Amino acid sequence: MKVRVLGGGLAGPEAALTAARLGCEVELYEMRAVIDGTPRLTPAHQTTDFGELVCSNSLKSESPNTAPWLLKQEMRRAGSALLRLADATSVPAGHALAVDRVEFSRRIAEAIAAEPRIRVLREEVTTLNPANGLTIVATGPLTSPGLSAEIQRLTGSQHLAFYDSISPIVDADSIDMERVYFAARWDKGTADYINCPMSREEYDCFYDALVAAEAAETKEWERLDYFEGCLPIEVLARRGRDTLRFGPMKPVGLRDPRTGKTPWAVVQLRKENLRADSYNLVGFQNHLKFGEQAHVLRLIPGLENARFLRYGQIHRNTYICAPALLDEVLRLRQAPSILFAGQLSGVEGYTESIATGMLAGIYTAALAQGREPVPVPRGTALGSLVHYITHADAAHFQPANITFDLLEPLEEELRKKIRDKKERHRIQCERSLATFDAWWLTTRQAMQSA
Repeated sequence: MKVRVLGGGLAGPEAALTAARLGCEVELYEMRAVIDGTPRLTPAHQTTDFGELVCSNSLKSESPNTAPWLLKQEMRRAGSALLRLADATSVPAGHALAVDRVEFSRRIAEAIAAEPRIRVLREEVTTLNPANGLTIVATGPLTSPGLSAEIQRLTGSQHLAFYDSISPIVDADSIDMERVYFAARWDKGTADYINCPMSREEYDCFYDALVAAEAAETKEWERLDYFEGCLPIEVLARRGRDTLRFGPMKPVGLRDPRTGKTPWAVVQLRKENLRADSYNLVGFQNHLKFGEQAHVLRLIPGLENARFLRYGQIHRNTYICAPALLDEVLRLRQAPSILFAGQLSGVEGYTESIATGMLAGIYTAALAQGREPVPVPRGTALGSLVHYITHADAAHFQPANITFDLLEPLEEELRKKIRDKKERHRIQCERSLATFDAWWLTTRQAMQSA
């Protein structure tokens, strides 16, 4: 059976590659295209490439027995195509999985082109007709106004929207390496981050300039409803003078090897690619005018003469109220032939978007075979993520990253017995992986016997 997948970001290509691998004929739609030599883009994208990473280049922690690690381990066991490509294009980033974003996109395009069951169509889709067969909607946080209106019409509900920001990127050659040092927090992983240390006086000067900086112009129709997990740095700063020192500029665990002391505050820079010719400012997403950014960011030690390859920007993120609309296999309750995946479905983060794309591909392949999909168990990281977006309080729903708070807790008796949090997390991960392995074994067997 033919399957339509809408969206060429992260969830869409993952869904398409997964469904094709499981025997489906796939039409992959992407509205970004080059028409008569002119790129047709979105307000945040800079290319027409598949899998363009708009914000950072990190897929989060690879430290064993963390929630992001657990999610990726389950995805690897299920054969996630994009996670395999992320591993292949990784750049040094301490204990995190970060990728060379250009090479990552190129590899995704290669994988799609090499899959004979996938046909790519560079056109916008603005209608969703359940009679047209199985469709996975993975158009992401920048879903076009036309398709947004169609989803609203089909669901009969209002969209929710928040605003997300993009971190600045600096030319590596313009960093004053005499004023910075390489280190990873608590010496975990390799020392791949550039650290810009600040004294108390330097921090106060930076802070005062930041909170006084002029914001970029906001359109009349924009409602700046930021996602709490990705606040612009100037918004975070206004919560208190020391807020940044306990957030993105936290110095704890980043002792300066040249002095043996811990700075008052630290700005971390992470590699953008394997050539290490550019770095992004970790956690420095913002909504300031470009001229203001240039002034404020050059107050950071080591960046006095920085050349910025990209300034921070802001873009609209759209998502549906998944608890009111989706079932446990990501189907739209009102139209079960339509599934949602990626940030549009109410997850937040690159890995989470890929994860829901993978699940949507697996579930759609089962539906194409005429079988009812078996949802991934609640006792896994994947299942916990889907359980959250489909069971949260619809009236107060916000997108979520994978965290231990979403996972099934240990029994109260065991929690009382084991006081060490790391050991509790290890047990949760061990149980989750065992539960996932059992589900994946039966899922594969069902696919093969169909």
